[in-house]
Amino acid sequence: MLAAGLSGGASAQGLFGAPPPKASSGDDTSPPAAAAPESKPAEPAPAAPVLPGSPTAVVKPFYEHLGLELDPSQRKNFIDPAKTVLDKSDALRASGQGECLDPNMALDNADYDKLAIDRSLRTIEAVNGDEAKVVVAFVVEGHQHRLEWKLKKVGGAWKVSDLLSVTGEWALSQYQCE
Repeated sequence: MLAAGLSGGASAQGLFGAPPPKASSGDDTSPPAAAAPESKPAEPAPAAPVLPGSPTAVVKPFYEHLGLELDPSQRKNFIDPAKTVLDKSDALRASGQGECLDPNMALDNADYDKLAIDRSLRTIEAVNGDEAKVVVAFVVEGHQHRLEWKLKKVGGAWKVSDLLSVTGEWALSQYQCE
């Protein structure tokens, strides 16, 4: 089951790039293709609504309120291994020894440009039983960013188990906040 959401105009093509060109069959006897009439590019398909309680609905607030993943009041939305790393980060911060995690994790540590993010933010959700992934893609200052939120259904509710940056090659579960 796939669904796109978060912002208007979301499409899978925006997340994963343009589809590959049609391969040639190697048969040169086929007639040449007629030239397509010139027209405006098609409008992207409208975004599917974000269903309450869906994996995308769990991820959406982290893009509406940046830095929310570091807020201890949000731990109810996380399970291990992500929750353990976030709890250790909270303990380190409370001890006065500094920060372990970047406050821009949901943005792949990119500069905060709300307008650019809101314009380019695209998501796609894949659910397989009690596990789900929400892939989030956006562009800031010409740089594409892609993150993968891994979720598990616990007690009937979706919880974030990990956050991975496809472009930055890091995972929340790999941080050592000690």
